[in-house]
Amino acid sequence: MTGPVVTAYGPGPDQFLEVSLPAGEGPAPVVVVLHGGFWRARYGVELARPLAADLAARCWAAVAVEYRRVGAGGGWPTTLTDVAAAIDALADPAVVGEEVAARLDLTDVTAVGHSAGGHLAAWAAGRGRLPAGAPGAAPRVPVTAAVCQAGVLDLGAAAADDLGSGATVEFLGGTPEELPDRYAAADPVRLLPTGVPVLCVHGEADTTVPLDQSERYAAAAAAAGDRVEVTVVPGDHMVVIDVAGEAWRRTREWLSARRPVAADGTTLGS
Repeated sequence: MTGPVVTAYGPGPDQFLEVSLPAGEGPAPVVVVLHGGFWRARYGVELARPLAADLAARCWAAVAVEYRRVGAGGGWPTTLTDVAAAIDALADPAVVGEEVAARLDLTDVTAVGHSAGGHLAAWAAGRGRLPAGAPGAAPRVPVTAAVCQAGVLDLGAAAADDLGSGATVEFLGGTPEELPDRYAAADPVRLLPTGVPVLCVHGEADTTVPLDQSERYAAAAAAAGDRVEVTVVPGDHMVVIDVAGEAWRRTREWLSARRPVAADGTTLGS
């Protein structure tokens, strides 16, 4: 296939996937790319496309996800249920198509997300911890690893620090004190331990989502017995999604180290 396969996982205009397949014929490990933008509608899947294209060129099946955001039908619980539905749709040939489904190795699914997308990646990794009836509970396609690029990983702290000028409170509809059940179901730091390896990549000069967010998550994960690696790189909030930069190179290396050889013998990440 020469370009991304676009398919809807829901009826709304912002409920679609763009699947970029690598060369070859066999199943490939999957990376789900979740864009950021503080869960707000003015940012979209265009932020994920360069990363997805680079991954597909390096032997991964890359899935860029669009989802409903605050200001366009998103927020609680819609954004979460959209991301859950998008990932679970990968197991449904009626949604993604028989040809695409045959190329996806759903035993190896990594969620990669930037900023609010980092929140969604870590949350997706913790879906198995959600109680029955919670948005996104009972995943059909488990996430087996996650990369959080300057992720918003402690929503209580993000609300207290007013990251994104009220973005967390807008996303969940209130403060942790007002809506504790929503924070319990949406906050990655509260879903630990997940049993899923996680890489947090963060710019040391990031003032949009401070490094403290990754450090808090890693400390809580370690206390719970999870494996979380924090990689600090020079630069600001956007440096982690520069496909020509050091942060993305180190992300690819981490992904490659998890599964360095594809089923057909191709080296991943080269």
